[in-house]
Amino acid sequence: MTEALPIIDVGAFLEKRAGAAAAAREIEKACREFGFFYAICHGVGGETVHALKEASARFFALPETSKMKIAIARGGRAWRGYFPVGEELTSGVPDLKEGLYFGQDLDASDPRVIAGWPLHGANLFPKDMPELAVAVRTFLAEAERAAHAIMAGIALSLGLDADYFHSRYTSRPTLLFRIFHYPPSAANDARWGVGEHTDYGLLTLLAQDDAGGLQVNTAHGWLEVPPIPETLVCNIGDMLDRLTGGYYRSTPHRVRNTSGRERYSFPFFFDPAFDAEIEPLPARASLTKDDSASRWDKTNVHGFSGSYGDYLLGKVAKVFPDLARDVRISS
Repeated sequence: MTEALPIIDVGAFLEKRAGAAAAAREIEKACREFGFFYAICHGVGGETVHALKEASARFFALPETSKMKIAIARGGRAWRGYFPVGEELTSGVPDLKEGLYFGQDLDASDPRVIAGWPLHGANLFPKDMPELAVAVRTFLAEAERAAHAIMAGIALSLGLDADYFHSRYTSRPTLLFRIFHYPPSAANDARWGVGEHTDYGLLTLLAQDDAGGLQVNTAHGWLEVPPIPETLVCNIGDMLDRLTGGYYRSTPHRVRNTSGRERYSFPFFFDPAFDAEIEPLPARASLTKDDSASRWDKTNVHGFSGSYGDYLLGKVAKVFPDLARDVRISS
């Protein structure tokens, strides 16, 4: 039998209907075995994703000079906007993709913006493409609602109250959203669209088009994660690994677009509050150990001290080292 990620109905958490306990058990099994699963009945509308794909394709078809009008360097400390192919790095190697960075849209009166927190602020949108702004804002709202619901399911899967993460870490979450465009990769091109990595926070929700190319590292090797209509691909990040003492592991994944056509993907990162201190759950603290030898980056996620913002900034600075030098990242 071919190995495949499980498909889990998360509607019970979103709609607070019957079936939550059974779905939580499925989540536990998926997080233990893969760190990934497909979600259905997640509440992100098909029309929302379609509008986002259409607007994104129009943006990336623009001339480079037009796209650079909202270059990420213009976003300042908020780190919002566009980057060209090759400017984002994974493990020091340029990725074969271009993209747009978004997040929670905060105006100048927000206390986090007043305090000068990096990665917090206003989004940048092209002035002549209002449909992109509408599509992004709609997706962000629906994805945040889905993420809160799925985190309730993850809490139940760990034997916690459904509101455990919301009450402690995500009542004011760090929300980051990316739109990535992967040009077709030639068969003899050794470059990755994005190289092997794990995500930094709690939970990632991924909407993708039908081109494929996502791969997940499992106990049996690299597993293809083909697109399934009307699903979101969900995976856990380093902070959930840390919270659970490694009971749930953040799983390395990578992308190569060999479809012969353009690929678009839409990862939404649902992370703890920027100033949250992340410590292992009391029931899982005894599991904590230095697992750096088995991690892709040889770092010990359990040995870190400080806030989630400290951890995140250290990671993001490696993705855009030139920008990090220009934008002082200490909070």
